[in-house]
Amino acid sequence: MDTGLLFPGFGISHLFAALLFYIYFSYSLQVIAVKTQTANMWMAWIPILNLLLMVRICRLSGIAVIPFFIPFINIIYAAYIWGEMAFAVNKSRWLGLVILVPILNLGLPGYLAFFEY
Repeated sequence: MDTGLLFPGFGISHLFAALLFYIYFSYSLQVIAVKTQTANMWMAWIPILNLLLMVRICRLSGIAVIPFFIPFINIIYAAYIWGEMAFAVNKSRWLGLVILVPILNLGLPGYLAFFEY
């Protein structure tokens, strides 16, 4: 039985949801870069370069991108980077831990970008 014919819109809806999240994440990262006066905010829209932008928002060296590519370490490192980004926009570093919590992590980029308090 060909299941591809049973749910033709299933893949398209997932693709659409992924596109919406990509736009949300990229725009949020761009706004955070503007708030922190980080140069090259256009990098938020390009995969891999957006990691470099995140590191630059934290005022770290470009070589600090490397831990993102090391399995298991990248999870802890992402929490650290998001914590430093939160601190860069005058919020608590502890917010970096939110990136480890499923569902809540979807709201963190928007919270850092669009909320002042």
